[in-house]
Amino acid sequence: MAYMSQQMKKELAPAIKDVLKQFGMKGSISVNNHSTLCVNIKSGDIDFDLRDGYGQVNTYWIDSHWSGKAKYFLNHLLAAMQGAYSSGPTKWYDNSDAMIDYFDTAYYIDINIGKWNQPYEYTGS
Repeated sequence: MAYMSQQMKKELAPAIKDVLKQFGMKGSISVNNHSTLCVNIKSGDIDFDLRDGYGQVNTYWIDSHWSGKAKYFLNHLLAAMQGAYSSGPTKWYDNSDAMIDYFDTAYYIDINIGKWNQPYEYTGS
């Protein structure tokens, strides 16, 4: 059963913040419904080419739907959210099998670029 606590978020936050800082991005980290680690990207130096100023990233399709610096950033952010850059063993796993309707993951991951009422602000040139 997917579970994300505030303590787990605190353990992952330094690595996530390092990735955001490394790429010149500003964002917030939150926990939704005790099951989802969420990063909301507010502004930064990467042009995501969003039509409405906001969007949700499908973490399974980053490599095929994004390119260039955006793809590189999102892959690093995803790795940080999964705990790849944290000390100790990685806590994230995904043993799900949609073919037999079996879902077993440590926690869900959401990456949002902007919000419907506060669009992403591109600060680069």
